[in-house]
Amino acid sequence: MSAMIEVARSSVQTWECDQMGHMNVQFYLDKADQGLTALALAFGVGPSAAREMGASLCAREHHVRFLREQRPGAPFYLRAGIVDVGEGGLTIYQEMVETVSDTPAATFRIDAAWVDIASRAPKPLPAALRAPAAERIEVPAHGRPRGLELSPPRPAPELAAADQSGMLRTWQGVISRDQCDAAGFLTARHFMGIVSDSIPNLLAMTDGRDRSKTPNVGGAALEYRFVYRGHPRVGDALTLRSGLKQVGSKAYTWCHWLFDLETGAAVATAEAVAIALDLEARRAIPIPEEMRANLEARVIPGLGV
Repeated sequence: MSAMIEVARSSVQTWECDQMGHMNVQFYLDKADQGLTALALAFGVGPSAAREMGASLCAREHHVRFLREQRPGAPFYLRAGIVDVGEGGLTIYQEMVETVSDTPAATFRIDAAWVDIASRAPKPLPAALRAPAAERIEVPAHGRPRGLELSPPRPAPELAAADQSGMLRTWQGVISRDQCDAAGFLTARHFMGIVSDSIPNLLAMTDGRDRSKTPNVGGAALEYRFVYRGHPRVGDALTLRSGLKQVGSKAYTWCHWLFDLETGAAVATAEAVAIALDLEARRAIPIPEEMRANLEARVIPGLGV
């Protein structure tokens, strides 16, 4: 078990792709979530045993790197292993790998807790998942942070403070049943889906661009970090605030803070490194100077995950 094991295998479906023509970021997290079940099974805690315990692995944090676009029909598999064992949880590393080239297309570093299915309260980690050192793996260079840092998260922000800072309201809505797991909690896929759905509004509000009317230019995420701070349930009203943290030559870093609209409490914080993408050449393009000047004027000091 000192090497990674296969935990999922599938292909990119057309309905998983967005207007950029590639698999949307939310479905990467969906695949990674599925891989947690197979990894636990490999260590002796299968779905039946987990149900008897009334518990499952649940991500507390994700760090994701998107290395290569995945287009409709592309075959892939996921391999994974345990990096470290901590108090009540695991650090897990996964890779999405292109089947034909055997080349990593995305990487996931997951801080996962063993939690009660019905309440999400932490539970003691089963002995079987406490992988001995000889069975653990190391995160390879291509899976380590590049544009983001994995320093301890900031204190949980408050909605009022986000509004006072000048962050923009980029998404707001009510959680539906189909966004939740069997226990009624918002899934990791849909945390990411909310942020993904916010991006057209974010671009419209910061650069005046309507993504539906720029067919040759789009965007792509290179790296994401998500810190989960709450467990929204079906029927909860959520609201997202977004702000610009940093601007580079080709890439820029956005921060996204997701709040419970009723209580004002943060349920997740995230940051993402993104690029402008030439949709014909399928490669990054420099940020136009006029756009850069506009973006630099919108940087908000002190943002973070």
